[in-house]
Parts: sequence; C-alpha cells; structure tokens
Amino acid sequence: MNIHEYQSKEILRSYGVHVPDGKPAFTVEEAVANAKALATPVIVVKAQIHAGGRGKAGGVKIAKSADEVRGYAKELLGKTLVTHQTGPEGKKVGRLLIEAGASIQKEYYLSFVVDRQTARIVMMGSEEGGVEIEKVAAKTPEKIYKEYIDPVIGLAPFQAQRMAYAIHIPAPAIRKATALMQGLYKVMIGKDCSQVEINPLVVTAEDDVIALDAKLNFDDSALFRHPDIVALRDETEEDPKEREAAEAGLNYVNLGGDVACMVNGAGLAMATVDIIKHYGGEPANFLDVGGDSEPEKIAKAFRIMLEGGQAKGIFVNIFGGINRCDNIANGIIEAAKIISPDGKSLPVPVVVRLEGTKVKEGRAILKNTPIANVFPAATMEGGAEEIVKRVAAAKA
Repeated sequence: MNIHEYQSKEILRSYGVHVPDGKPAFTVEEAVANAKALATPVIVVKAQIHAGGRGKAGGVKIAKSADEVRGYAKELLGKTLVTHQTGPEGKKVGRLLIEAGASIQKEYYLSFVVDRQTARIVMMGSEEGGVEIEKVAAKTPEKIYKEYIDPVIGLAPFQAQRMAYAIHIPAPAIRKATALMQGLYKVMIGKDCSQVEINPLVVTAEDDVIALDAKLNFDDSALFRHPDIVALRDETEEDPKEREAAEAGLNYVNLGGDVACMVNGAGLAMATVDIIKHYGGEPANFLDVGGDSEPEKIAKAFRIMLEGGQAKGIFVNIFGGINRCDNIANGIIEAAKIISPDGKSLPVPVVVRLEGTKVKEGRAILKNTPIANVFPAATMEGGAEEIVKRVAAAKA
C-alpha cells in the first residue's frame, strides 16, 4: 500500500524526523490559506499523486507570494500529470502539499528497503540525491553505499555514522544526519514498511538535515496491525480492477496490454507473462487465483479481466497441484455461463492450458464443452502462441 507524500511526512514527524512545515490542500482557497499560515518567503506547491517524477512533469512549483500560490493551485488541481511512473494515461491531481521552502546546500539520497537475498533491511545512501536512483545505479554504481542491518541489534550508531561520512555529509551536520537515519529505521520497523525513501535528503545552509521528500510503502500483509495506516488509503489513486480483485481475494496487477492471463501461483504467473511477450503479445495483467477453483471466483476473475474492453483474449494457464484440473475446467464453463449474455459463449477467445492432477478429465471437459470461444492447449508454449495469434487476428 502507498500513501501520499504529506501523509508520509506526518508519520516521519511523529517519529522525530525533521521534515519541512506544510499542510495538504484540496481547494485553491485552502492552498492560499495554508501558504499565509506558513508565513515564509518561499512556498513550495507540490502535486500529490502516487508516482515519482513530479518535478520534471511540472508538478512542483516554487512560489514567493500568496497570489503565486493561488495561480499554481488553479493550474495543478484537476490537472492530469504524466510522469515516467504513471504511464501515458497519467494521474489526476486531487490534492496538493503547501510547504515551506528550504535553503538547500546539498541533496542526497537515502532509503531503507528489504533485501531478500540477505533477509535483512538494507540502508542505501548516495550523494547523488534528487535524481532517480536507478540512473545512479546504472551510470555510477560506486556512488551507492549500503549498510545491512542486523534484525536483532537494529541500525547501529556506527553504521549511521559510516553512511553519513560515506555520502559526504558535512561535518557540522553528521550528528543530525545519524539521528535522522535512526528515526527512519524506527519508522521502517514500527509501521511495517516495505520501503522508506527520502529523495532528496538535504543539508541546508544552516546545517540542518531535512527529509525534503518522502515515500513510504507498506507491507499489505501487516496492515491488520495498523488501522491508522489503512485509514490513509486514497482509493482514487488505485487501479479499480486491482482494488476489486483484492476484495475478491485475487492477486491482480494491471499491465496495460490486451492478452489477459489467469494463472495459479505467482511464479507460473510471471512465467506466463514472459512467454506471452516472447510470442509477441502484450500481457494485460498478472492474475493469480491461488488454490481456489470455485466457479464464482473464476467468474469474478473473468469479469475483472474483461472490464472496460481492455482484454482481447484470455490465456488460462493452470498447473493442478492443490487445484484439480477437472474442477478448473468445470469452473471455466460455469463462469462462462455466469458472465456471458446467452450462457453459451465468451466475448473473447479463451485458450486453456491444463496440467497436473486430473488433467485428462479436465481436457475432456473442455474439448466437449458447448461453450463457444474456448480452446484447449496441450502445452504452455502452444497455448501462449495460440492466444497471441487469436488476439492479433481479432485486431486485424
């Protein structure tokens, strides 16, 4: 789960992390009132969307008067902001952060993420702040420093100091920087974050160390422990299909293409996405139905994949371990009856590859089905190739 920058900063502030003064605004008048309340010579007007790259896309404005704040607020509220993370469709701006400016001396990058190889949280830092860390990693990887944190001990003071010196924090600001790092680690642990990213972290002309931007992501599996975090969810920033799928117990991620996938198991789902790309198709989604083959659940998955007309074909790729292939086949047929207008056909071609428990029975059910537009496939490769060809033919 993601939250907005201003919400992230409120959490950081509650842990003693130094962030700029600022308040959210949902209207132009609220933005102006917040700016007047700050009473600072420089005011930053920042669009609040769940995506990075806002500055380059024109979503961050520097104002020096209430009138300028009014103008920028009018410009940004309701605007569709397109960044490298939103895709070409962009995201509509519904709220702003009105924030005090800072006398920036130097920008840095700092983050805490879970490293799955070492099963530890790693703190990453770089003196190349204010830019995408992926570009730094690609061009100058030697400028990224890492500190792996023992889960029993936590972030040790010497590690924070070592990071501060490594990224060349000025000597007068070292102590403040290490204290900020300790605070960020406490947020990471205390709120069950999957990521805490500060980009940029800045040192000011007064040798203050400030988290000028903040991005917090949370482990969905731990949200039951944090109702205060759940209350911060902004559903307008989430894909409606992904939200609907989550409510139905399905793991769904919209990938933007037109070949939909329904698979059981995350590994097989990722392999299915890859093989569709291999045969020249564009995957519409990642969808893992897990070990449940109830017709109602499969029907729900079909409905979500077909919503909005995005999917021009569906590839069902199931390995029957916990699931039985005959149950899957019956589920597909029952799902077709539920979602199709006449109960006899599906609106797009559906290629089904089954393997595993009761596979012969499952294939026989599909072969003999009266439902039109359902095509059995003997192999994963053959099924992927067939659905890509059928979707291409439908678009021609």
